[in-house]
Amino acid sequence: MERTELTEELERAEGLLLQGEGELAERLLARLADDAEAYVDANCPTTDELQWFAFPSLFERLAYRRVEGDPRELRDVGEPLSRLYADLALARVHLEDYEAAAAALRSAIRWNPMDCAARLNLADLCRATGDIQEHLALSFSVFERASEAAHLARAFVNFAGWFQATEKPRVAAAALRAARNLDVRDGVLAAALEQAAGTDHDPDLVTDSETTELLAAEGLPDGANAEIAVCLLMCAADAAAAGSRDVAATLTLRARDLVGEPAAKALLELIHETDEEGAHGEE
Repeated sequence: MERTELTEELERAEGLLLQGEGELAERLLARLADDAEAYVDANCPTTDELQWFAFPSLFERLAYRRVEGDPRELRDVGEPLSRLYADLALARVHLEDYEAAAAALRSAIRWNPMDCAARLNLADLCRATGDIQEHLALSFSVFERASEAAHLARAFVNFAGWFQATEKPRVAAAALRAARNLDVRDGVLAAALEQAAGTDHDPDLVTDSETTELLAAEGLPDGANAEIAVCLLMCAADAAAAGSRDVAATLTLRARDLVGEPAAKALLELIHETDEEGAHGEE
């Protein structure tokens, strides 16, 4: 199956979902999943695990399998297959088949391990079915992979709920403050902040320094992953130097969304200063 054909079929299935035709969408997406898997298996003769670039989100999440004769052969299948399974999960949720929806989300993550939206949706399903440990594990995994601040905020909100349920209101307040500090527009975060206002887990009850200490004691970061932002900005600089201005702009915006504009500017200045020092050293 060609990528263009798969994309067209996905758009048709998504249209069925919007029209309330959940059963038709589910059947179409299930068939697409079988066809796409068969296509990949037929064109990738080995069954080795998927191999990923160090920062796949920077390269449109291209996946490749090691193929006999050319281990570097690229297979642009990860992103569309992840989208396919995410749509299939949504259709199954509409049909209230939550076990099958969870299985589809696991397939979405298998094809694109950097898809934090699928991880968070699966975490929500796990919480609804009472699998709290899996809910927390998936939420924590977002901190290691997120390239969008909104995903980090959702993960903090998940932990805030857990800390509140386990009678750790100050830690819950710290988690909500960390989420709020990311300065993103997110309905789940907004609802959590509204519910926390005036309670024992109100984020205003802790300072930023206390937030860092409280979350560190629980093994959580207290903010966005600056290392990812640095990598985004460095790749943006390389893309700009190579003349790919659109790519450079996209990566810069992702870095800004991740850490905020002031921090992104500070990181750019730091990278620029480091490059200048390296150049002087070479001279």
